[in-house]
Amino acid sequence: MTNVPELFGTLVFNDKVMKERLPKETYTALKQTVESGASLDPALANTIAAVMKDWAIEHGATHYTHWFQPMTGITAEKHDSFISPNGDGTVIMNFSGKELIHGEPDASSFPSGGLRSTFEARGYTAWDPSSYAFIKDSALCIPTAFISYSGQVLDKKTPLLRSMRAISKQAVRVLHALGETAVSRVNATVGAEQEYFLIDKSLWKKRKDLIFTGRTLFGARPPKGQELEDHYFGNIRPRVIAFMDDLDRELWKLGVLAKTRHNEVAPAQHELAPIFAEVNVATDHNQLTMEVMKKIADRHDLVCLLHEKPFAGVNGSGKHNNWSISADTGSNLLDPGKTPETNTRFLLFLTAILKAVDEHQDLLRLSVASAGNDHRLGANEAPPAIISVFLGDELTGILESMQSGKTYAGKKSSKMQVAESIPAFMSDTTDRNRTSPFAFTGNKFEFRSLGSTFNIACPNVMLNTAVADVLAEFADRLTAAADPAKEALKIVTETYAAHKRIVFNGNNYSDEWVKEAEKRGLLNLKTTPEALPYYSRPENLAMFARHGVYTGEEIKAREEILLENYCKVINIEALTMIDMAGKQIIPACIRYMASLASAAAAKQALGFDAPTEKDLLQRIDEYTRAAHAALARLSDGTVQVKGIEGNAKQAAAYHDVVFAAMRELRAACDVLETLVPEDVWPMPTYAELLFSV
Repeated sequence: MTNVPELFGTLVFNDKVMKERLPKETYTALKQTVESGASLDPALANTIAAVMKDWAIEHGATHYTHWFQPMTGITAEKHDSFISPNGDGTVIMNFSGKELIHGEPDASSFPSGGLRSTFEARGYTAWDPSSYAFIKDSALCIPTAFISYSGQVLDKKTPLLRSMRAISKQAVRVLHALGETAVSRVNATVGAEQEYFLIDKSLWKKRKDLIFTGRTLFGARPPKGQELEDHYFGNIRPRVIAFMDDLDRELWKLGVLAKTRHNEVAPAQHELAPIFAEVNVATDHNQLTMEVMKKIADRHDLVCLLHEKPFAGVNGSGKHNNWSISADTGSNLLDPGKTPETNTRFLLFLTAILKAVDEHQDLLRLSVASAGNDHRLGANEAPPAIISVFLGDELTGILESMQSGKTYAGKKSSKMQVAESIPAFMSDTTDRNRTSPFAFTGNKFEFRSLGSTFNIACPNVMLNTAVADVLAEFADRLTAAADPAKEALKIVTETYAAHKRIVFNGNNYSDEWVKEAEKRGLLNLKTTPEALPYYSRPENLAMFARHGVYTGEEIKAREEILLENYCKVINIEALTMIDMAGKQIIPACIRYMASLASAAAAKQALGFDAPTEKDLLQRIDEYTRAAHAALARLSDGTVQVKGIEGNAKQAAAYHDVVFAAMRELRAACDVLETLVPEDVWPMPTYAELLFSV
């Protein structure tokens, strides 16, 4: 039996290990560096590096790597061994302070959005001591930032760290103005729920679309999908629970707080949820979680699919970003307490978030924009592209009462007893809304729009910075006020009145909400090409500059990188469809038609009519010709769009021309799948993929 407390963090150079192994003065200095955000004294680096190396070698490490998060959306690493020549033909194991704090990967091979030319290869990684080093694949992994030779940010972690400092600085100003002067730091925390699919590896190998794109580009619906709602929270199958057991153990070794596991709504879909951590650590842990999921699945002859929409007709996969803010004195600033109507501090931070989300709907929307996530948003399984906030009846009622000047007399929690033999419990004062993109859920906000493949850094950069910007405004008013407590209530009332349009507690899936949102002036950016150009709006550039999170150049680079990525993803999907339809599906249909024609001729030679064969021949021929024509249009469209200059124009054309042709080709081929026998159809069907594990 696994002893979890003994297992947990065994591959992490965490605070416990540092306290035990580092000299006391070095440990104290390192802790002060992390807590203050100041630079590390280089004189300490050699001591830390030597201790870290010895610990890593004891745990089987032979190499070290600067582990960073470039704009590819995944992690990157270059392994160097600890060996150093000894002069007599032998080696010693060595790791210097310089190697710990500084690295130099080739920056030219990572997306830069024009910040670097191809021939300008130099880039730097710099140790982030606020994230623990860990051992993976016999290598000591050192979490780092990644910047270009000229100092521009090339990764996702650096802006996240900057945004964390920004929200901490402004939140502390607000708290000090309210008299809470003991607070020196405010932490943004996140728990990122991860959804995923598991399918049999042998079937995956027979699907080019899954291999090249991570999703099925063809596939007729099976007789049964998720209609009976029998998979959600259902009994976990033995093969899946074995995978989950191994996954938990490996994540626990890496210090990942894996907490909850269960079946999700769609067949073959599952979820893992962790305990909250500071947002930079949560980001590292979620990247590790996705990587480890794939490795553990491979051990079990499974494949873990992290695409947002691997299968049409059933729910796709998201990643719920549970975000909150806490003071270093131990209090959650989004905890309403027993009487939220009198909790001025809570209401102040709550309305700051409302204002931030309302003013920066565009940033939150584009932070979850991708070719894969476009399939999910608004598809009655995920929140729509319209950003809104769910507060629930109680909090909405409190804010409405404050705006109208009336005393709040709303619903209080009550005791619930469903049967005499079942213990009573207190009900919550408000329900949950699973259709809302940004829902308050007790003491946190759940940003539900993220796709399952996403690095959570970008959405949290947007959220942290937007809230920091509003808190800066609040802090200025509170600091200048003669009576900060009175001014705080005034701010709450004015802010809610000005930004209440962003609050919606109803069904976000309804057509009525789309019309209502338009009346309120809320954005409805349905596709990635529509959303990404909002990145460089003047007000967004100014906000990021005010808080030192991005320069204008860095924002424009990110916009270009994401647009280019969208184009590349759609192009790869189109080429894969062309290959599969032209080399597998259409030839299989032609062969089957030939066998039908032979069968019909044989029956007629014996004096029998062949109405069934002729009818099938006619129908299959009709859809095969339709597929062949759609294939030609897709091929021509892909070539045409590939030649368009400018990422924004090309991305729009990929959506309007290429993606439209892809849908047309799929429609014809999916009908053909229902007409052609399984032993003739050239790839595993949805029924096999979704129900074989």
